[in-house]
Amino acid sequence: MAIQKTMRALADPIRREILNMLKAGRMSAGDITEKFEVTGASVSRHLSVLKEADLIRDTREGKFIYYELNASVLEEIMLWISGLKGDSNNAEEK
Repeated sequence: MAIQKTMRALADPIRREILNMLKAGRMSAGDITEKFEVTGASVSRHLSVLKEADLIRDTREGKFIYYELNASVLEEIMLWISGLKGDSNNAEEK
């Protein structure tokens, strides 16, 4: 179930762009929203999907919510995807 949520979250180009933006460090919801030509409600939904997939974390500070990458989940996904292509050394030997 977790992998399905992750793949669904990664399927959308806006969500992938949000993840790219968060590589540089945490950002407020307002700062993220400013980067897109969609409504704040739409960005909020994208953030919810990313959070449900555990790709990002949020922290409330006063009236602001800050988002940051959850790198451990991204690493797990990358390892899983890398494992799909198999060991290229073994493939050459056969």
